[in-house]
Amino acid sequence: MQKATTVTSPLLHFFCLVIIWCRIWLMHVVVAQNSSSIPVNVGVVLDLDTKLGKTGLSCINMALSDFYATHASYRTRLVLNPRDSKGVIGAAAAALDLIKNVQVQAIIGPQTSMQANFLINLGNKSQVPIISFSATSPSLTSLRSPYFFRATQNDSSQVKAISAIVVAFGWREAVPIYIDDEFGEGIIPYLTDALQGINVRVPYQSVIPSPASDDQISKELYKLLTMQTRVFIVHMPPSLGTRLFALAKEVGMMSEGYAWIVTDGMTNLWSLTDPPTIDSMQGVLGVRTYVPGTNELENFKVRWKRKFQQDNPTIINAELNIFGPWAYDATFALAMAIENVSMGNFSFNKTNVSSSGTDLESLDVSQNGDTTSPPKGWEIPTNEKKLRIGVPMKGGFSEFVKVTWDPNSHTATSVTGYCIDVFDAVMAAMPYAVTYEFIPFATPDGKSAGTYDDLIFQVYNGTYDAVVGDTTIVANRSQYVDFTLPYTESGVSMFVPIRDNRRKNAWVFLKPLTWDLWVTSACFFLFIGFVVWVLEHRINEDFRGPPSHQAGTSFWFSFSTMVFAHRERVVSNLARFVVIIWCFVVLILTQSYTASLTSLLTVQQLQPTVTDIQELLKKGEKVGFLKDSFIEGILKGRFRFPESQLIEYQSPEELHDLFTKGSANGGVVATLDEIPYMKLFLAKYCYEYTAVEPKLRTDGFGFVFPRGSPLVADVSRAVLNVTEGEKMNQIEQAWFNKGSSCPDLNTLVSSNSLGVESFGGLFLIAGVASISALIIFAAIFFYEQRHVLLHFDSETPFWRRIQIMSRIFDQKDLSSHTFRKSELEDKSRNDSVHSISVAGDSPNTNCPPSPSSYSNQTEPDFVFLADQRRVAENGDITPSVTASPEIFPFPERHSIELGNTTNGPRE
Repeated sequence: MQKATTVTSPLLHFFCLVIIWCRIWLMHVVVAQNSSSIPVNVGVVLDLDTKLGKTGLSCINMALSDFYATHASYRTRLVLNPRDSKGVIGAAAAALDLIKNVQVQAIIGPQTSMQANFLINLGNKSQVPIISFSATSPSLTSLRSPYFFRATQNDSSQVKAISAIVVAFGWREAVPIYIDDEFGEGIIPYLTDALQGINVRVPYQSVIPSPASDDQISKELYKLLTMQTRVFIVHMPPSLGTRLFALAKEVGMMSEGYAWIVTDGMTNLWSLTDPPTIDSMQGVLGVRTYVPGTNELENFKVRWKRKFQQDNPTIINAELNIFGPWAYDATFALAMAIENVSMGNFSFNKTNVSSSGTDLESLDVSQNGDTTSPPKGWEIPTNEKKLRIGVPMKGGFSEFVKVTWDPNSHTATSVTGYCIDVFDAVMAAMPYAVTYEFIPFATPDGKSAGTYDDLIFQVYNGTYDAVVGDTTIVANRSQYVDFTLPYTESGVSMFVPIRDNRRKNAWVFLKPLTWDLWVTSACFFLFIGFVVWVLEHRINEDFRGPPSHQAGTSFWFSFSTMVFAHRERVVSNLARFVVIIWCFVVLILTQSYTASLTSLLTVQQLQPTVTDIQELLKKGEKVGFLKDSFIEGILKGRFRFPESQLIEYQSPEELHDLFTKGSANGGVVATLDEIPYMKLFLAKYCYEYTAVEPKLRTDGFGFVFPRGSPLVADVSRAVLNVTEGEKMNQIEQAWFNKGSSCPDLNTLVSSNSLGVESFGGLFLIAGVASISALIIFAAIFFYEQRHVLLHFDSETPFWRRIQIMSRIFDQKDLSSHTFRKSELEDKSRNDSVHSISVAGDSPNTNCPPSPSSYSNQTEPDFVFLADQRRVAENGDITPSVTASPEIFPFPERHSIELGNTTNGPRE
């Protein structure tokens, strides 16, 4: 059917809705009649750097020209105030400027769904209509804004056409590929529902970020390539979609056997896409908006192309897309609506905010004046019957739910407890009144009518409207009912008795530290002793002498720091630095050891009697569980306990009796239960039981409602309000604590040993300080002996070099201040002739003279041999085939001091 007066007939209903809404929305204030036209400011927010934005602006201008040319008698005139959005933030800033500074009465735009998401909130606050002809995401409608109008088709309108294509080809699976923003995500729920309605599976949803690189897109395509599904539905703008198809062609996913369907997000804008890019999309199916061909439409296209070419001379062969006529019709409808309310007041009211407020806080409000709170959409009828709330009949743990039963009338006289008080508080926090009554899930004689699963099933079959009690949120129950948010602590754990684990025996002094800490400490004592020996050996008499004496002195020095009784002095600054750090570490270690040992000998050491549930299973020990609880299924299914090892209980007193008897006498050694029950149990039996592994995750207690109940969301919000407030603390105090001074269940078991992890930082500091000192010492030593290193022949074995340097290290550093007896001795030593050690000198040897000088950093215990002689291992000079100089140590027992011998024999 063709249109008679407008460009696109699908928007006829939109025009009517705008006019009707504006008539209700705008206030009619009588003003003086005059012959002059009334200017009305209207904002336009578009991405003017894009072809779509330029097309929309040209169509808006054409719409105003055509409208006032055919309605010259109209008193109002729309004054356009265009703004370039340049992205999401730019669109919000542009709209804020138009509302605050220009005081526009409406805004045409924005261009994208992401931009519209921001502008809708501004429109709500300022009560300025937002009219978009290109924001197609269905999620924008969910914002329930009375000031947002969509002059375009909703993306959800095309899902039936897509599902019809899938049905026509008999495909059974399809994978949506969409952009990760409001535009991409909005269609997915509708598309998924449409596909499931025709029994088509959606095994996977592929999400592509808007700024994704080619590598990220290729990675996702290769992931899709490994799946069985070969039908893909693409919903994204052309800028990203064309890149996707180009890369899909490269990886071979555009070949035979693959099916691609694109939404109108791409097909409606193909006129803006370059032809070479479209070539990579050959074989792709697409849906697009259908506009019947009319004479009016063809004339409009010709006029638009002429105007667009005038406004944008650099763009050649521009083609009109569907968004142009939608922009034209949206502007036409807006001009008509404003003329119909031309008697209204177009001013703005100032909001009452402080001068320090932000721009959004000080946003003015339009005078054109209905309610801004949307209707809820449903209410509980006041004349409806009360909600039937099922509650469990409990044989124990009555603090949660307690039903007082009248055996004569076979009815409940009262229902009380922690869960009941919480539910009452939640209902009081609801935004509307809800009437209800509690109905016990009981037999005529006042006993429980079944398990908790049976009780919850009564909601599924319609017997009860809800269930209130200690009902745990678990997965299998959620298949039949909906739970509210939890109002108690979650989790399941094993609880066992505890005992005093103090061991007063001959080896109790080892208990304060773990074995790994003992071993680590001992290794560090040895290491520090070695470091101090290395740093002091050449300059300190206390660290010289026979090897056994040196080793004993070094280790004695290190271990004596434990009681700060070391008497050996250290003379080098490096050694002093290491000792200072080590003494600090030792101080912390000894103090911690003392404190831990004192606690071990005096404080009660509480330890669990059982720590492993699998050990209970192997030994055949009995485990308890609460009657009618889902815990029985966990014990039998997950942990595979046989029926013979399970014992049920109903009350804290019964559980305590079972623990007292023990497994051998028909009792239990452990129980698996939820945290809320065990907190109540521990409040009655302080310091006797504790929680151990395993700790399983559950979601705590929640209220039960039928699937899809509109009450669930509001009750959940009310639960949050109650649990975060003081009311929840008052309820817990009333039912659980009652003045109890029991500690938290996690603090009952005390630790008894200190581990390495507690002192890792100290050991790290000591190790770094020691190693740094060794590196600095080695650098100084090798630098001072560089003349020795330079005289090594390349043929000298490495082990021989190590041996020579070790013997040099073993000598005293006579240049150190610690060996200077007096100034006279120093002068005499400086005036003496440097000696050369020789052994077995023979008149027949033709040994060349030794060098006249060498380093005075060490004792003269080596000789330079240049010719054909060498020093044997025992110090004798023997012929050598080498001709290069070598440096060899001389044993002290063969050395002969030459030169000044008045100072006595060498040390």
